[in-house]
Amino acid sequence: MIDCIIIDDEQHAIDLLKEHISQVHFLRLIGSATNPIKGLAMIGDLKPGLVFLDVQMPNLTGIEILKLISNDCHVIMTTAYKEYALEGFEHAVVDYLLKPIPFLRFLKAVNRLWTIQNNVRPVNDQDYYVFVKTEQKGKLLKIDSRRITYIEGQGNYATIHMNDQRKITAYLKLKELAEHLSSMGFVRIHKSFIISLSHLTAVEGNMVRIVDEVQPITIGEAYRKDFFDMINAKLLSIPPTNPTD
Repeated sequence: MIDCIIIDDEQHAIDLLKEHISQVHFLRLIGSATNPIKGLAMIGDLKPGLVFLDVQMPNLTGIEILKLISNDCHVIMTTAYKEYALEGFEHAVVDYLLKPIPFLRFLKAVNRLWTIQNNVRPVNDQDYYVFVKTEQKGKLLKIDSRRITYIEGQGNYATIHMNDQRKITAYLKLKELAEHLSSMGFVRIHKSFIISLSHLTAVEGNMVRIVDEVQPITIGEAYRKDFFDMINAKLLSIPPTNPTD
């Protein structure tokens, strides 16, 4: 896992990078800043493995920040001005991304760093696709797993709910889907439901909410311990205050 932060004085640029980061399993966003001075302090405090760094910012430019940070921190430059690319590469940045940044170009840049650090096969955009048998005999449907919000099982069939409101009926048992999708950020929470953690918005008692869905989904009793163990591992909490402080 690569912890990363974003430093950019434009919030819409940060929002786009956040969306891209959320779709890559080996990236974890730990902070962002629109103020470059605060961003520089964040690098020192959080010690990220990767910084997405804008070039043109008030008070402190991305190039100036590059000269101040440790070589242990990898940097991907982001800007709307391609003339800054050469100077960025002179400081040994991982890559230089021209805004607006397409996801495939973003993926190519972070794959380069992941491959160097781990000596593994790069993640390809095709790795996110799966094929399912449909009700129509002989027809296989290609699905982008990143667009699946949750899956509902019904015997030998499953209804796959997509983030564009489509519902796809597949000739597959939920157990088979759970085994195949577990490495893609999916978790089974009920004998009849698998959810995408990327599209999970809230946990309310023994129920979860999925983006754009009105009705919550119940966490089955047999699945609660594993699910909450996973959630608690990611839970941020405030340490108790010492009464003597």
